[in-house]
Amino acid sequence: MQDETAYVVTIDGPGGSGKGSLAIRVARELNLHLLDSGAIYRLLALKGLQQGVDLDQQHEVVVLLNDFNIRFDAGDDLSIPYLDNRDVSTEIRREDAGDAASRVARHAEVRQGLLEIQRAFLKPPGLVADGRDMGTVVFPNARFKFFLYASIEIRAQRRYKQLINMGLSANIAHLQAEIAERDERDQKRSASPLKPAEDALIVDSSLLDQAQVTELVLSHIREAG
Repeated sequence: MQDETAYVVTIDGPGGSGKGSLAIRVARELNLHLLDSGAIYRLLALKGLQQGVDLDQQHEVVVLLNDFNIRFDAGDDLSIPYLDNRDVSTEIRREDAGDAASRVARHAEVRQGLLEIQRAFLKPPGLVADGRDMGTVVFPNARFKFFLYASIEIRAQRRYKQLINMGLSANIAHLQAEIAERDERDQKRSASPLKPAEDALIVDSSLLDQAQVTELVLSHIREAG
């Protein structure tokens, strides 16, 4: 049950749009809790990959929720995820984990099973939640909603830099193709398709740096009170 004394800021958008870094910055500035919902799906997908589960079979993925132990610590620019008390930051940010998470997210029963896990992150004084359906499904009554967007080319460049900085190999053309395919899958899935909430402020971050996007969002929140 959600705490009525707390409020929610949702930041939705496609992969690589910068919503994770934005969420951390906003949460720190406003002293709110943080939910990296995309990481939750990646963690579940990683667990499935580790156990050899067929991620396209909904019933096999749902079973994973019976023993799904996760938590997060705040990092500098990204959340630090733990699966079964092990830091899996590098594993879940590989492209195969991102692709696997998108496959897992297509299953309606999986999304339903993760709803309460995500909503439990809402505690006073409030929560910044980033993902793909935070403002439309998980927190439809959020006080502030944002949808962050950037071109596929820009998102691929950002992901490339992130992976290289983590010591992982990457290819721009391959990343662009994977991002385009994931966008199409996320937008066309029957369960909680990727789309802006009707009352969300849409922010195109293609030509803006992190500081500019953060200030734009914080200004909107402060002006609205």
